[in-house]
Amino acid sequence: MAQGLPPNPDDAQLRALLLQVRRIAVVGLSPKAQRDSHRVSAYMQRKGYEIVPVYPREESILGARVICGVHWRVQGMENVPPAADGNAGVILAPKHQSTWETFAFPMLMPHPVAYVFKKELLMIPFFGWAIGRMDMIHIDRSKRAEAWKKVAERGRELTARGIWVIMFPEGTRAERGSQGEYKSGATRLAIWAKVPVVPIAVTSARCWPRKSFVLRPGVIDISIGKPIPPEGRRPDEMMKEVETWIEAEMRRLDPEAYAASTAVTPADATPA
Repeated sequence: MAQGLPPNPDDAQLRALLLQVRRIAVVGLSPKAQRDSHRVSAYMQRKGYEIVPVYPREESILGARVICGVHWRVQGMENVPPAADGNAGVILAPKHQSTWETFAFPMLMPHPVAYVFKKELLMIPFFGWAIGRMDMIHIDRSKRAEAWKKVAERGRELTARGIWVIMFPEGTRAERGSQGEYKSGATRLAIWAKVPVVPIAVTSARCWPRKSFVLRPGVIDISIGKPIPPEGRRPDEMMKEVETWIEAEMRRLDPEAYAASTAVTPADATPA
């Protein structure tokens, strides 16, 4: 087990610091590892090693296509505002089955996107440090009132600038063929910010299952539903509409994953 970091490491210790980063990534984010992660980040920036907020979106999913044979096809892109409509804000509410869509949406969508994510991700070496410097919304889920205030303020600000906020209604990745509890945070934000919610079905677990590092060759379907306007709606019943559309569409796109569903062949589309 590596020793803890000294308070003020010098340049000769940089190699040891990077080894410590590796240990943090491998053994998990214990309280001590979290403190060490912050110290490594602060030290590297002090010494001129800039933490550049690069989001490896194209490289990740294009690499998955070339190396692992993971292709994708998109239906319903006409349901979101085009890039030319620069200030048109929406809330994206996708099905969440794997890490794939986290990398894919920033590349596939015609507008910049911002995720709402738990603050613990900021502790992941390099990845967390980078996303902490981007235009995203990190929250402390243990402080619900404070978390919602931050989501509401930043969400309204971002959507007004044409940056689309992505909130996964189920909160975490669901197993293929399963359904989590849909929470109303996305629709609550849509009503507050006065922008529509766009439901999205994604069959990413077909190729990249939850909690797996192994990608399987195949085609991921992304189906974008029609925007749901917030006027005169309540968050819970609006989210029920989102849930109903997504879950019906998931059963259409991936019928073999839902034993009790009626198999319907996906619409014809050419894989990317």
